[in-house]
Amino acid sequence: MTSTPQNAVLTAVDELHGVLSLAEALLLGGRDLDLQGLEGEVATLCDAALALPPEEGRATRPALTGLLAQVNGLRSRISRAGAGA
Repeated sequence: MTSTPQNAVLTAVDELHGVLSLAEALLLGGRDLDLQGLEGEVATLCDAALALPPEEGRATRPALTGLLAQVNGLRSRISRAGAGA
């Protein structure tokens, strides 16, 4: 596969999915989590997606939407875990 900026964005999304999956597993194991460190990663990813030509940027939308759903779900589970403590 040829390395392109669009592929780099999609690869970064996949990597963040892995990080968030690990965070979910840690949370299920009773660990406390702080997602603040991910803000910079996500900001860089969003900047890279915005820098793509419009058609390529639109093509990354489903991957970014899925990542947002995973982040929101994890935030919700963190909130519930904190409320139950």
